[in-house]
Amino acid sequence: MLVVIALGGNAILQRGEPLEAHIQYQNIKKAAAAIAKVAEEHTVVLTHGNGPQVGLLALQNDAYKDVSPYPLDVLGAETEGMIGYMFAQCLNNEMPKQSVAALLTQTIVDKDDPAFADPTKFVGPVYSQEEATELTRTMGYTIKADGLYFRRVVPSPLPKAIVELDTIKALVDQGSLVICTGGGGVPVAKTGDKLEGVEAVVDKDRASAVLAHDLKADALIILSDVDAVAINWGTPEQKNIKKATTAQMDSFDFAKGSMGPKVEAICDFVKQGGKIGAIGSLDNAEGILRGITGTVVSEDHKGDIEYY
Repeated sequence: MLVVIALGGNAILQRGEPLEAHIQYQNIKKAAAAIAKVAEEHTVVLTHGNGPQVGLLALQNDAYKDVSPYPLDVLGAETEGMIGYMFAQCLNNEMPKQSVAALLTQTIVDKDDPAFADPTKFVGPVYSQEEATELTRTMGYTIKADGLYFRRVVPSPLPKAIVELDTIKALVDQGSLVICTGGGGVPVAKTGDKLEGVEAVVDKDRASAVLAHDLKADALIILSDVDAVAINWGTPEQKNIKKATTAQMDSFDFAKGSMGPKVEAICDFVKQGGKIGAIGSLDNAEGILRGITGTVVSEDHKGDIEYY
């Protein structure tokens, strides 16, 4: 099968960990080992998040006052290169005979997307309420709650297309494991035949769904720090979903800032002809493809929702 694997930011940096390069390397090594196991049996295209890294570069930019802060699209390109390099090296070490290619990727968005008026995409580290209030006052950031903490949010327009799609297809056809669409890809708008960067961050799960559909992939697997998608999360009535159809998943209202986009991404992929859309833990990537762990969404599922 051709499998697009979308790694959550936790695969690179655990929540609360400092943004140190060696810590990110340690986490990426673990992620590469899990991906390598999947790649032994399937063709893999890998995407990844970059929220903490973009936030860090933005803070570093602001600290150096001799130049104007770089725009978010440029910061996104920098993180794609950095994380792509780390993953390519670690995957090469895990699979010395496997061709691995890290590709800088641009994602087309609409300049008139309403997301520019309502920032929702989390970037950067977590803050306490006191730190968040101070950053709002001094930096002009838009900050929203992210679980028990607070983080900066920036515009997240919907992805329309991947500029480098044909190149990705060519690399896949020649047998490469391609790392692309990092952080959702560098957001660009198109006017005629001209591309220009825009001040935004594209949601990597939604961009991964567009990529998976356009590649005609068999499966889109979103790997995060949860074992499965849960209803009534955090309550005594919490239940983890095992198998469901897109219509059954659409009947729930998942959190817009966290699980919501992931569920929308896998459901959109399946609705447009994908065989399997799934969400689960990085540690259980192989089991998700076999349908024994994680949440698997497929129109082939019969009957009521299955729970663990």
